Amino acid sequence: MEKTWAERRRSLRNYLRQYWSLYAMLALPLTFFVIFRYIPMTYIQVAFKRYSIIQSPWEMPWAANNGFQYFIRAFQNQDFIYAVRNTLLLNFFDLIVGFPAPIILALLLNELAFPRFKRVTQSVAYMPHFLSWIIIAGMAKQLFAPTNGLINIALTRMGFDSIPFLNSPTHWVGTYLLLGVWRNMGWNTIIYLAALTGINPELYEASAIDGASRWQNIRYITLPSLRPTIVTLLILSLGQILSSEFDRPFALSNPLVNSVSNVISIFVYQYGIRGLQFSLTTAVGLFQSVICVIFLFGANALAKKFGDRGIW
Repeated sequence: MEKTWAERRRSLRNYLRQYWSLYAMLALPLTFFVIFRYIPMTYIQVAFKRYSIIQSPWEMPWAANNGFQYFIRAFQNQDFIYAVRNTLLLNFFDLIVGFPAPIILALLLNELAFPRFKRVTQSVAYMPHFLSWIIIAGMAKQLFAPTNGLINIALTRMGFDSIPFLNSPTHWVGTYLLLGVWRNMGWNTIIYLAALTGINPELYEASAIDGASRWQNIRYITLPSLRPTIVTLLILSLGQILSSEFDRPFALSNPLVNSVSNVISIFVYQYGIRGLQFSLTTAVGLFQSVICVIFLFGANALAKKFGDRGIW
């Protein structure tokens, strides 16, 4: 029988009386998001208007071409086209190389028989995550310099030619990807190790009775149990396919590899911060965000189509 309005109100009042503390705890993070995430979104208008430092976004005049002047200018800018290409390629290769790495490391750590060695290995693996890219870039330049780098000195003394790790576009991309794997692999492994602890140990006991090997345990128990976590993180990674961190490519780049190292974040820095073209770079940032949202929704839809839950 359907509840009356008075009964619904009484039920809501009882619910709030019971769980008011949880909603009170949510007040602070919600306030933070409103003040520092949603209110600044009013400045998205700058992408469609002629920027003026003395006017609010509401007072700025609209740009030409129905407000799309700076989007058109961005796509007519060859540097922006190269930045989009480099961002997509570097993120794609980063996904191909870097995404499976923590899964493999988590599986290997899960199979170790000595808990103390497992803990030490895990700690050593995720410690690089706490180093900034500026420190890592300084270390890389000392190790991979073409003439006085430690690795190339060792190669030349063994009779091999030196390798231009940071001075050749092809070698720079490989070095960029490997440094990314080295820094992030251990930290991302924590998520998969946490998911592994949720696997029912009775499954492994039953497989041992059936005479299953370790590889069969991984194939038929561990990986299927990790699948929801893998799919969720893959969707989130695809949602960032056009996003680009600034410090990593900027710290590792040099004029010899600008053709592959200039990504969207560096384009925004050069044209927005240094060139003071705020409307242009706001348009670029908005385009970047829209594409990332499209990839996120597309990846989530594909995951649901193939029988997974997705992220919502």
